[in-house]
Order: sequence, then C-alpha cells, then structure tokens
Amino acid sequence: MKRLLLIVLMLSPILSFAQNVRGRISDAENRQPLAGVLVSNAEGQEVRSDIEGLFSLNCSAEIRISHPDFITQTVEIDDCNQFYEIALLASNEELPMVEVSAPRKASYQESQAVQNLDPRELQMGKGLFMDEAINTHVPGVNMWRRTVSGGQQFNIRGYGNGVGFRGASNNFNTQGTKVYLNGIPLTDAEGLTVLDDIDFASISAVNIQKGPAGSKYGFAIAGAINLSILPAKEGESYVQQSATIGDFGLQRYTTTIARGTENGSWLLNYGHQKADGYMEHTASRKDFVNLVGSFRISAKQRVETYFGYSDSYDERGGELTIAQFEAGDNTGNARYIKNNAHSKVERLRFGLSNHYQFNSHWNNQTTVFGSGASSTSSSAGGWNDEQPINFGLRSDFGSSFKLAEDYLLSGHTGIEIQFQRNHALSHSMIEDSLYPSGYNIVGPLKSNQFVRNQNQVYFSQWELQMPHDWSFEAGISLSSLSIDLENRMYQNGNDLDPRYQIDYKNYWSPHIALRKSFAKKWSLFASYNRSYKTPLSGNIIIGATGELNTDLVPESGSQIEIGAQGNLLNGRLNFQIAAFSTQFRNKMTSVAVPLDSVTTAYTYLINAGGQDNQGLEASLRYEIIGSKNRIFKHVQPWANVTANDFVYRDFYYEGVPRGASQAVTEVYDGQAVAGVSPLSYNAGIDVQGTAGWYTKLSLRHQGAMNITSDGANKTEAFDVLNLKAGYKIALAAGFNLHVFAGLNNMLSSRYYYMVFVNQLADAYLPAPDRLNSYGGIELRYNF
Repeated sequence: MKRLLLIVLMLSPILSFAQNVRGRISDAENRQPLAGVLVSNAEGQEVRSDIEGLFSLNCSAEIRISHPDFITQTVEIDDCNQFYEIALLASNEELPMVEVSAPRKASYQESQAVQNLDPRELQMGKGLFMDEAINTHVPGVNMWRRTVSGGQQFNIRGYGNGVGFRGASNNFNTQGTKVYLNGIPLTDAEGLTVLDDIDFASISAVNIQKGPAGSKYGFAIAGAINLSILPAKEGESYVQQSATIGDFGLQRYTTTIARGTENGSWLLNYGHQKADGYMEHTASRKDFVNLVGSFRISAKQRVETYFGYSDSYDERGGELTIAQFEAGDNTGNARYIKNNAHSKVERLRFGLSNHYQFNSHWNNQTTVFGSGASSTSSSAGGWNDEQPINFGLRSDFGSSFKLAEDYLLSGHTGIEIQFQRNHALSHSMIEDSLYPSGYNIVGPLKSNQFVRNQNQVYFSQWELQMPHDWSFEAGISLSSLSIDLENRMYQNGNDLDPRYQIDYKNYWSPHIALRKSFAKKWSLFASYNRSYKTPLSGNIIIGATGELNTDLVPESGSQIEIGAQGNLLNGRLNFQIAAFSTQFRNKMTSVAVPLDSVTTAYTYLINAGGQDNQGLEASLRYEIIGSKNRIFKHVQPWANVTANDFVYRDFYYEGVPRGASQAVTEVYDGQAVAGVSPLSYNAGIDVQGTAGWYTKLSLRHQGAMNITSDGANKTEAFDVLNLKAGYKIALAAGFNLHVFAGLNNMLSSRYYYMVFVNQLADAYLPAPDRLNSYGGIELRYNF
C-alpha cells in the first residue's frame, strides 16, 4: 500500500496540466462539499466539481457557478494563482431567521442510498432527541433509546447490535455501525458506540450510509453515520439564549456565542438538560459544552477544531414485561430500581483537523483525535465501572485528475488508526444493612480487566466520471483489530492464563458502483459492498470460567443495492427509491448455561447462522408552493415507506433450557428477523408562511414485529401523530426572536421507545401513551 501511494505521488507531476484557476465549492448552509456543480469560464469551457467540491479549469476574468438547487454565482478572478473557496446559497435561501425547507440536496451524484438530514428535519420536534428525526425521515433505519436521553442505538436494514441472550440482537449500546462526530470516531477501537453523552440538540447535519460501509470505514457491517456540529457562517456574529420546557419535567437551556469572519469562524455553546421521565426511576440530567472552529491559515490550508465536554446521568427504570406494557403499568422493573440502575458518563473529546490543498490535483485532510471518560452503570445484574481512553488519527489524501476530455478521475486514499485503553470493573450488588429498604450498594468484585485494543483501516476509493453522465466507483479497505486483555483477578494455581491476546487481521472490504445520471437532475445506480464485525473483548472470554472462546470468527455482511434518486419537476420533487439484498453470515448469538430451573449460570457466544435481508425503501418530498405569495412561502408534503423481508438463514444452535437436563436444538431458520417491522411508513407536511410562521405535521406508522427470534412473541403496530408550530421574526436593534410549541402523540397511542429483543421477561421501554406538549423560545442578538 505504501509503495502504491509513493508511485502515485511520483507520477502526479506527469499527470499535471497547465496552470488553471482552482477552487472548492460548498453548501453555505452546512459547509459540506458539493459535487456536480457546473463551472464555466469566459471561453465557454465547462467542468463539474468532484466529490470533494474541487474544480479546475482555464483561468479567465470571471467564472460562472451554477446548479439547479442553488443560486447561480459569477466570481471575478483577480489572481489565477489563488485558491477560491465558494459557498453556494440554496435557491430558496432567505434571511437567517426564515426556515429553509425546499429540496436542495444534489442527491443524483450518489451511487448508494445515502440519507442526509439538515436542521429542517433535525428540528422537526423538540430538537433534543435525534430519534424523532431518524425514525420519521430515514427509511430503513430505527434509532432506539433505553431512557429519556440515554442508551441510544441504531438498527440499520435489519442489523441490530451484535448478540443477545437467546437470539441475534443485543440490547446494549450500538455495535456494527461506525459513528463519527466532526470527523472524530464515537465508535471506540473495539467497535462499541456509547451515545449517552452526545448533545443531539447541537447537531447541525447528519449523513447516513445504509448497509456495509467497510471500504471507507473498516469494520462497519451495518453502516456509517456522520454527525456534524458546525461553526458560525462567514459574516455571522451572535449571542443566543434558548429554552425549551415540556411535560414530564423536561427542561433544556442553551447559551450560544458564535462568530464568523473571512478567515475563520467558531461556535461555543453550553447546554443544561433535565427531565423527570415518563416511567418510574427514569430521571435524566445532562450538561454539555461544545466548542467548534474553522480557521483559514492560507489560501491552501484550513484548520478545524472540536472540543467537547459532557456530564450525563440517566436513571434506568428497567424494562416492562409484556403484561405490564399491555396493562399500561409503568412501574418498571423492581430489580433495576432496587439496584438504583443508572448510566453516568463524564467525558472529554477533542479533534484537530488540518486541510491542505497541495495543488489542483492533490489535497489532504488529517485529523488527530482523543477522548477520555469515567463511567459507572448499574442494572439488575450488578455494577460496572469503566475508564476508557481512545486516541488516534485519520488521514485522507484526496485527488482529482482529468484523464481525457470528459474523463475525470477522483478518489480518496488513507488510513484510520485508533488505540484504546480501558480498565473495567464489575461488582455484584448487595443489600445495604444500614438502610435495607433503600437502594442496594456495591458488593464484592466479580471482574477486574484491563484491555488494550488497536484498530487500523487502510482505504482507497475512486470514482471515474465518463461521457454521457456515466460514473464508475471502486474501492477497497484492509482492516485489522488486535485485542489484549489482562485478567487482574488471576490467581496462581489455576489452569487459566492471566492474559489473553487475539488478532483479527487482514479483512478486505470491497465496494463497486455504477451510476447513470440524467439531465444533471436524477440518476440510476447499482452498488455492491462488503464488511465485517469482530467480536468484542468481552465476547472472547467466558466470564464465569475464565476460559478463552477461541472458536469465534467475525460476522460478515454483503449487500447489493439498486435504485434511483434526485430531483424532478424543476427541482420541486425530491425522491429516492432503493431495493437491496443483504446477506449476513456467521451471526453471533449467546448460549445460556443454566444453574438451576430459574437461574442462568453463565452465557457464552457462538457463530450460529445468518440473515437474508431483502427490502425496498422509498421517500419523496414535493414542493407545492415554492415562491412567495401573500400567505405561503413553502408548502411541502412528504412521505416515505419501508418494506422488508428479513429472515434467519441456517440459524440454529444447541442450548440447555432452564429446568431441563438435556440440550435442545434452537432452530430459527426461516423465521422473520426479530426487532424489525416488515412494514413502516411516515408522512407529513411542512408549511411556511411569508410572515415568519411555520407548522409541521407528521404521522409515524410502525408495523408489528417479532421480539423473539422464534416468532412466538410480537408487538402491536402503532401510529403517532405530532404537530409543531412556530414563529420567527427579526426585531429592532439586531435581535431575532423564535417561539415554538408542539403536541406529541395526539392520538394517545400506546407505543415504545425501544423493545428488548430476545430477553423475556424484559420487553418494553414505553413512550408516553397520552398527549404531551412542549414549548420554547430563542432570542438572538446579532453583532
């Protein structure tokens, strides 16, 4: 790989061309690069920006920048040697206080069903909980949470979270999906993602790749999610105070100060959030600090920074049984409450990114990052302490070459490497002899482990743009994970080793795609992707016996996808439709070894089988009114639907059920995959008035689904109707005011935030089953 990169670097001068005017084109709203933007000069030469928004063409007195979703710009060229940063405003962009809601994503340049969310979707509800936006606007993806604002995890196209007690999904944190914040991995070196401490209210943009994403991100069998907190736009300087209050004791206060200039911009915010919770013992308290910046060092260099601090505490009331949920009994799980179940995370994160443009053909973005945390959690099973430290870097060399007339080759080649050090303690919990009626207290130590992990990914992905708007993509990555686990409860005289080491090396993840665009507005695409998921350190040891579980191999996932996406009807109709077939093999599941008729002694993992997932996803948004009249500025209905046929394939294993003395073969082959609805859909309408008012109405339908892999237990379908309305106005002396209010669950439906799969009697984490409301205010001073 190093030799290949060296050869390419040596050849780059040969491939270089005469001096041109060069630059990068981005979206002024979210600062993301724009591909496919038409750039023309006074001589009539035309080129299109590549996937990094980069362009190069013969220098002339001025250039014209145009795209159907953005306002056309003419840029005067004073210096042909200067690198030009050009930010395009959406074609419907207005004053900052007027909400942008027209379709403006140039989705036809994508060769997969990638989903993007911007503030119009992220702020559709309270704006505090990202699952409200994900579950409503992203077909094929569910985001669950265990508490008011904790235990978040993703299910992408039927891939849940690794392994469970008696089936194929885990209910704790996210596995299989790589998650990033401002380029910093939230997923640790081992592959586990904890999101309790993320300030979702500050997220400005979300990008979701559905299905195996290994060619860019390594061990990403389910997909990849990129979150962004953006600094101020150029020319913005403001102080803002906001407050949101709602039922069940919800309170959120955010103070923001931001400044954007020609050479740099930054944003600092502090957020305090708390809630009493809907069911017993589910109170939540969170404090967040986020500082982001982007600074232009020169015409060729830009530096971006991120610093985040969070202090998060969420009580856990436990899961309801099926009988409790159906009866509307929200008293929770007595064992959880007795153990004062909770999740407490205090964490620091930082990232420093250097963007450098070597010439019109080569650029580099290198990010160094790190995080440190102190966390405690308790549940029905006991108490855990962890102190994870993660650090590493990601370096990405971007390139773009015009090979011949109408042939443009662009790509990314680089490395991501991450290290983790984590000291984990596990305790049982015992009755407090001084206060026996109160909470249990921390008891004897059960486990004392120190883990060292190293995860590295080498990646290279290229796109060849060809005549007649054809495009071909090809990429591959090489991923490895090393786990070194020290058992600090080791005692001399037993037959077990005090230290375990295991390597998962050289896993190749390919990607190929073909795309045909039409009229620079919409496209057809087909793609193939493959990726893996490795076991965690806790999976390779049988905790009760200390034995090494040497037979485990990584899960694999392969996906074929075809679809169409883009804009039609002069940009008024934005649509995406995708059909996919995904095969997961070597799915891990756990086998329970009983102690007696009612108690499990311990569990261990095996590779039990696979899943065959086939699905169809479609979404559309249509702008009925897209220009000012006396009353309306925008009227946009939207809808999406997900239809799935996910089944277990060759999925079986032997286990000893409670109360039995003989092994029984558990067979799931042909059963519907648990935790995923075969049919779900969402619909709504966004209306914005010329006077500054707006309203959003949404209906979410979640179909019935299995909650055990044997198909014996199933949820009921539900419908949730939500409404939000607000008013924005520019006041005198530089002040802007935004007030809003909302009603959730207007149908008083009985529904859930999450279902625990394959863990009966634990089953439901309930959501409020009656109408509930919230309201808020934002006051901004521009200076």
